[in-house]
Amino acid sequence: MTNAIKDLERLPDGLGVSAGIDGRRPLPELTAALTAACDGVEDRTDERSVVVLRIHATRDTDRAWPGPVSVRDVGRWERAVRRLERLPAMTIAVAEGTSRGPALDLLLASDFRIGTPDLVLVPPVNDGHFWPGMSVFRLVQHLGAARARQIVLWGDDIEVRRACALGLVDQVSDDIPEAIRTAAVLMGRISDRELQVRRQLLLEAGAVEYEEALGMHLAACDRELRRLRAASTGTPPDGSGPPRPDGTGAPGSDARCEGGHR
Repeated sequence: MTNAIKDLERLPDGLGVSAGIDGRRPLPELTAALTAACDGVEDRTDERSVVVLRIHATRDTDRAWPGPVSVRDVGRWERAVRRLERLPAMTIAVAEGTSRGPALDLLLASDFRIGTPDLVLVPPVNDGHFWPGMSVFRLVQHLGAARARQIVLWGDDIEVRRACALGLVDQVSDDIPEAIRTAAVLMGRISDRELQVRRQLLLEAGAVEYEEALGMHLAACDRELRRLRAASTGTPPDGSGPPRPDGTGAPGSDARCEGGHR
């Protein structure tokens, strides 16, 4: 068992799991930690669950990413991040201090992002070259090409205020346990199944044509109408099975910075 996997812990009140992500560790260990976190959530049978990723601060000398690895190692990491992005549970990423390495990947793939007031997000730049991983793809999806271009071409460090303005961070807080609890409560009204549906709609919004998207959104609207009718009558909604391949798919939360800057 690697040190990365040892960082996997159960959250208080049985809400889900928490994993420490240390960017100074080798990429295969980080992949194992992320995979273990996903396994820990998918093994649960609860209607609502959470995975919290604690991205540890790194030193000024820990700039290289992903380090001396093979493209196969990179592919495994990218698949693990994609799995996190599609996980049937709410994902919360917490970044603190100077965050390098996997920080950008994990923040972009998570539903809710919390930063400490001293957060400095260091993009993955090696010898002046921005690492061409899937973080570039996600930056364009989240920010649009113009803002993503500023980050990818210049590779400047991103302090917490700018990260918040860009939407890379949803909340700034120096009380991380309370911020995690609040985020979990705010999202707790959404079941894991509905979270998947809304997340899928968000992820695919920029990649499909209107007519194709319309069917998926109408299917999601139909599910919500049935849920509302069931809630008003006190009966379980019909046809509330798991998402189908025809696009009856999943959520995500796009929150504002709510914690303010202290």
